[in-house]
Amino acid sequence: MELIKKITKLLTLLLLALALASCGEDTLELTPISAIADEEFYQNDDDLALATLAIYDGLQAVPLREFALTEMRSDNAETNIGEGEWAEFETLNVQTTNGAVATYWADNYNVIFRANVVLENLDVMTDEALKSQFEGEAKFARALAHFNLVRAFGAVPLVDRVLLLTDTEHFGRDEIAEVYSAITADLIDAAALLPSKGGIEFGRATSGAAQALLAKVYLTTDNHSLAEPLLAALIADPNYRLVEKYRDVFYDEQNSEIIFAIPYIDNNAIESQDFSFEMSGGGTASGLNYLTDDFLSSMTPSDTARNAVLSNPDNQKTTGKFLNEGSNARLAGNDWIVLRLADVYLMHVEAIMNGAGSTQSIAAIESYNAVRDRVGLSELLTDGSETITLEMLLNERRFELGFENHRLYDLVRTGQAMTVLTAFADAEGYNFNADDLLLPIPQNERNVSEGLLSQNPGYQQ
Repeated sequence: MELIKKITKLLTLLLLALALASCGEDTLELTPISAIADEEFYQNDDDLALATLAIYDGLQAVPLREFALTEMRSDNAETNIGEGEWAEFETLNVQTTNGAVATYWADNYNVIFRANVVLENLDVMTDEALKSQFEGEAKFARALAHFNLVRAFGAVPLVDRVLLLTDTEHFGRDEIAEVYSAITADLIDAAALLPSKGGIEFGRATSGAAQALLAKVYLTTDNHSLAEPLLAALIADPNYRLVEKYRDVFYDEQNSEIIFAIPYIDNNAIESQDFSFEMSGGGTASGLNYLTDDFLSSMTPSDTARNAVLSNPDNQKTTGKFLNEGSNARLAGNDWIVLRLADVYLMHVEAIMNGAGSTQSIAAIESYNAVRDRVGLSELLTDGSETITLEMLLNERRFELGFENHRLYDLVRTGQAMTVLTAFADAEGYNFNADDLLLPIPQNERNVSEGLLSQNPGYQQ
């Protein structure tokens, strides 16, 4: 809440500055705002503090329609009416002109730009502790945004500094391995620079958040042995623990399970979100991110604690994870959870499995059991006689983390996307092939790149 208040104050100050700049007897002699150089604007610690808060303001835009690009391109979600640009996601027929895709691209690069502004102006700071913290926050955000982009689009422009219009060498696509290398380097730095949970206000990046995201990057790049110790350390960290009730993860916000979340507040024209309306309360209006019949039929009847939250009791086709408790349906205050401990437990199982189809590891079974025990499901024996299969792990992730935008990337990361999504598409009457696992590069971005941005295979060149 404090972070949101500071962001709101920042936006208010910026609007006030613009208003003041537009009046007074010397108005015609003022230097245009667009011509003020960074070195003239960022002059002290307070300026960099505001610039760092602006990163989080940028992050608030990212989850608003991310569900369409992730959950609705998996076997979890669909639209209610199957029309318009949103139907392109569920039918795996996304067009290069899709507005939600273009917005997602722009929103993530906006976060990267804001992070680079902070990183390029750190020298003005005199408080060395805050300087390190701001550097860590900027590198965490830059890594998160690049990670969002590379998973969604494949090879993307790697932007490691503030770009000018003349920096055309950065307009083309960089190799996937190069992007991941930069993400990894940023997160290693962030983990070392950032304070732990409790040493910084909720909603800002921490060392634990950097470690958890780094572990997911390692899993994505098939570096399981590097991910495992990071995940084991987070599980042992007393700053984090699973909450007792599954519903409280989402409705008792800022709880002990949250590693990193993007905060919002109810009934605020600037700091609210509307994905709750689309996903939980807007079923009769927009009909987005509805539960597929496949998801509903796969739910385990004995999984009552999760079922009661996954499926909205007022409309079983919408999820109950993000029910708006405010007075305005489109101004919701539900936080968006990016990383939480249950995800870490299940990533720990995946890291130990190390690309195999199963494991009998006691440590893996203990992590698997921890997630199931919380919701009252049966546990595996830890005497070495029982096995966790990859299918069991993916099912557990599907229902523990459903509608938190993990499913598609879980399938891709574990090599199961083609099998699962081909079967699902066939059952639904859609065409699906490997090219559909990446989104198209937005056509408007290709246009302004003057041909430097190539298109992904399978889309109109």
